[in-house]
Amino acid sequence: MDILRAPWRMEYIDSSSIIGSSSQKNEQSCIFCQFPREDNDEENLIIARGDRAYVILNRYPYSSGHVMVIPYRHTSDLQMLSAEEAVDVFALTQRALRAIDAAFHADGFNLGVNIGKVAGAGIDTHLHLHIVPRWNGDTNFMSVTAETKVLPEALKITRERLAKAWILAG
Repeated sequence: MDILRAPWRMEYIDSSSIIGSSSQKNEQSCIFCQFPREDNDEENLIIARGDRAYVILNRYPYSSGHVMVIPYRHTSDLQMLSAEEAVDVFALTQRALRAIDAAFHADGFNLGVNIGKVAGAGIDTHLHLHIVPRWNGDTNFMSVTAETKVLPEALKITRERLAKAWILAG
């Protein structure tokens, strides 16, 4: 029997109190607020920054190249974004689509915003838009029978590829 090892998943399992629980109610405990304040974009997997939002690689991706576009301002409500914030979020989304396509040649994309815990938001206190690249045939027996995703590339390498493609996608 082959063994599929994914040691980075244990960090996710162990960190449920860090990544966003319903008790996480303020900016001080929010990683989406904390990460852009730090001068450590590579380690935090931040790909690009806009004036009012930024793009970050999802640490627990559905597929290679899965990123999130996140407003800097701490809000969980899409309706509370200012017009300027909304424009920046969607301008970054468009550029992210171009960068992901250039780096990974996706056949399509899923875009999604999960508002609230019941809607599936892992971090429900800070709004974020998911961009998930998709390919023909990307659902295989692993995800169907074993509820397991296989990512062919390490996150740091994916971040480097997207950061380079980001420049070209401008």
